[in-house]
Amino acid sequence: MNAKSTTVDPDEISHFAKDSAHWWDEHGPFAPIHRMNPTRVGYLKATICAHFDKNVKDLKALKGLSILDAGCGGGVVCEPMARLGAHIMGIDADQVAINAATEHAERSGLKIAYVCGTTETLKEQFDVVLALEIVEHVADVEAFVQSCVDRCKPGGLIIFSTLNKTWKSMALAKITAEYIVRWVPPGTHDWKKFMKPSTLAASLRRAGATPFEAMGLVFNPLKNEFLLSTNDLDVNYFIAATKDQNKEKSKK
Repeated sequence: MNAKSTTVDPDEISHFAKDSAHWWDEHGPFAPIHRMNPTRVGYLKATICAHFDKNVKDLKALKGLSILDAGCGGGVVCEPMARLGAHIMGIDADQVAINAATEHAERSGLKIAYVCGTTETLKEQFDVVLALEIVEHVADVEAFVQSCVDRCKPGGLIIFSTLNKTWKSMALAKITAEYIVRWVPPGTHDWKKFMKPSTLAASLRRAGATPFEAMGLVFNPLKNEFLLSTNDLDVNYFIAATKDQNKEKSKK
């Protein structure tokens, strides 16, 4: 971990590191991530396949694509992406999380490149850059968004997911999830760092990407599962963007 990085918040890293060895415990501190993961992965697969004209029904639908998972945690998204055929790298500033991710991938027989560090320290570019449930934990949002766009190839795909800054998200994602039902450890989220879709979209545009879709991720208590929603972005949501083709030229 580069402690001097402009995007790393040391307090956030220390908060997560104490639980990071338990990333793959589906009933542990990261249980909500495991619960939303099937729907998240389904959305990612469909969006990536549509962008690169891939057959979403193919068991190796992402074969030939390079993907970066920024803020990968224990690798719960990296592994299904690898199984779908992608060449994937996961990067996270939490060494404990990287250790957990590496060990689990080895036990699962998956080849995934895991790096302890930050996106701005990388040099290579990828077809797809994912930044899932991480932008609300960084120290400098603009710098982080810019680094994610920089790591994407021109014409490539960038997908963020985060928490909307609404009173509904305060009630559900903060108060209820942390202090009432105890889905996540208290202090996991700071509502002040939640972002409206319009704010994140503006940051992506300034960084040289064009947002083209926003999609909500809604918990259905009756089915005990997360579902996608085109009109309810009040709590969790995705934003998908394409890196501008002329971005690299404009920087020269």
